[in-house]
Amino acid sequence: MPDNPVACPDCDLLQHIPLLPSRGKALCCRCGKVLAINKPGGNERTLALAIGAAIVFVIANAFPLMGISAAGREVDTTIIGGAWAMWQEGNQLTAALVGLCAVVAPAGYIMVTMVVLVAARRYPSVPSWVGELLHWTKLAQEWAMAEVMMLGILVALIKIADLATVVIGLGMFAAGTLIALLAAMAINFDPEEIWTHVQWTDDGARLLANSTQTIDYQEAKK
Repeated sequence: MPDNPVACPDCDLLQHIPLLPSRGKALCCRCGKVLAINKPGGNERTLALAIGAAIVFVIANAFPLMGISAAGREVDTTIIGGAWAMWQEGNQLTAALVGLCAVVAPAGYIMVTMVVLVAARRYPSVPSWVGELLHWTKLAQEWAMAEVMMLGILVALIKIADLATVVIGLGMFAAGTLIALLAAMAINFDPEEIWTHVQWTDDGARLLANSTQTIDYQEAKK
């Protein structure tokens, strides 16, 4: 990115980032904020992680998280089933938040990330729509809170452990694996590498998009 000025997300100083060596970092000249990191092979690893996350996501939502046995009765539930039960009980807002943060947002993050990475590998000059999708990856990542859902489930397990027999389902293990894969995707993803190859319709649009992505993605690294 040597031809485009980059605004530091902390102090707003405009500066040029030189070509970085493997695993090298560029720091702000004024405040020392990390502006860019060269992650060799980062996007290839992210694509592999995203494919794995997509498979695990299907398993986590298709199989029960846990089952409860008490007084001769056995029940189990999935993530979507739990959200639907909340909706039927009158907790529509909570159900909508669970569905959004535990199902819709993770699915969107995985899907959009895969589309961006596949398109970046396929086209020598990345189309402008890929740059638009990069904004959506950040938004979906912020709303993907599967770890919060998992924490709530663990708290519930502790509370009901003395009242009933709890059987951990395959979905619980898949959900835990999904959380780890999503974190690994965020660590390895290198959007700056893709942004440098995006072909915009005009120089002004490209400069504006580059400035926007710098602020968006460097804030995500805080």
